[in-house]
Amino acid sequence: MVTSSLPISRFSLLVIVVILATTTTNSWQRRMTSTAFTAPSPQLIQPLSTTRRTVTSTFRTNQHNISSRNNVNHRISNNFFGSKSRNRNVFHSTSSSSPTQLHMEVIEVDVAIIGGGPAGCTCALYTSRADLRTIILDKNPTTGALAITSHIANYPGVDRSMSGLELLYQMKEQAQQYGTRYENRAQVFMMDVTKEETGDEVYTKTVYTPDYTVKARSVVLATGAMGRVGKPFPGEEEYLGRGVSYCATCDGAFYRDSNVMVYGASTEAIEEALFLTKFAKVVYWITNVDISRETESGLERNKVLDQEALQQLLSCENVKHLEKTRLLEVVGDVSGVTGVRIKQPGGSDGDDDDEVLLDVEGAFIYGAGAGSKPITDFCQSKIALDEDGGVIVDANMQTSVEGVYAIGDIRNTDYKQVVVAASDGCIAAMSIEKFLNNRKMVKVDWIHK
Repeated sequence: MVTSSLPISRFSLLVIVVILATTTTNSWQRRMTSTAFTAPSPQLIQPLSTTRRTVTSTFRTNQHNISSRNNVNHRISNNFFGSKSRNRNVFHSTSSSSPTQLHMEVIEVDVAIIGGGPAGCTCALYTSRADLRTIILDKNPTTGALAITSHIANYPGVDRSMSGLELLYQMKEQAQQYGTRYENRAQVFMMDVTKEETGDEVYTKTVYTPDYTVKARSVVLATGAMGRVGKPFPGEEEYLGRGVSYCATCDGAFYRDSNVMVYGASTEAIEEALFLTKFAKVVYWITNVDISRETESGLERNKVLDQEALQQLLSCENVKHLEKTRLLEVVGDVSGVTGVRIKQPGGSDGDDDDEVLLDVEGAFIYGAGAGSKPITDFCQSKIALDEDGGVIVDANMQTSVEGVYAIGDIRNTDYKQVVVAASDGCIAAMSIEKFLNNRKMVKVDWIHK
């Protein structure tokens, strides 16, 4: 038998290998780029922060300084879900691979709940049991209305000696056992609520935090009503978004190597000031009350505040604490905040108090305690509110935007009770299950036989 073969030179083989490698690489890059997350436009974000820094630098700084410390918390693990976790609620995460895009985790869920109080936890329990991928975004688990309640005596089936924080912990744990993903210290600063805004036919809602982005089919607003109330300080409203901020997590990276002021005698103010110490050159923590006092046994701290966080803040070298100091005015110019005017104690009779102008670029104002205003600043007027600032909902807890629900004290209801908030969460969850599955009737969670 005679056989023949076509000789191939080494050069020809090399050319073929290069062509195949190039084709494979380009194909891989196209697939990765198609799932990359593109940051919201600077025009959308800029009004929320000072105009003297660029949005791009903010996100890059946040990515380096913030996301790294919480990276492990954004992974799905058995430790998060607990031993009774169910694998049915699988969360999909993607991240950007292009050097021109943000390397930020994108979480895809069915239900994104903003707020981890009794309303949010109840809603999460029901949606998770309905096989809906659910995430709770909780800014601070210890400062909500239930968390700061010393004893719960009017919630059915609960021992009257139980504290609000203990009850809240049980609610969160129960929701997690059914597959809810819980994110602590999650600061939501913006959201898109229509498919025209998101450009996505499936995940028509997008929730933005400094660390990651959540794409959802529905959103639940459960942030409560403990926002700042009362008359604002002179200059506060004028420079809001231009140096005045209520969120160090959102805007802290703008103030690298700058002087900032944090006003407030609360645990929230302490935690926000602690966060700012990572960026700012000097953090002036101003309180209009005594945080500590001298006693026969030594220095006694205010027991209402988180003692560990308080000690950590006061031990920071770049923190200057000004006690019994009044905030008089926020001052600035066309570029934004340039300082704050304060009055420090002088003589014993108070008549010789000194007015001082502190040179700062950022003023973070938290007040001395909790308020009663519905927390809706992140909604950016995309949701209809009543004249008192409460979110308007229908009988199904749905807001003026389809697929967006509001539950609990954020509705500004007169009945601010734990059992009412939990009831709202149940109603919203069952309505969401009906909405996402295109049902005509609500599916109950149990059947009487």
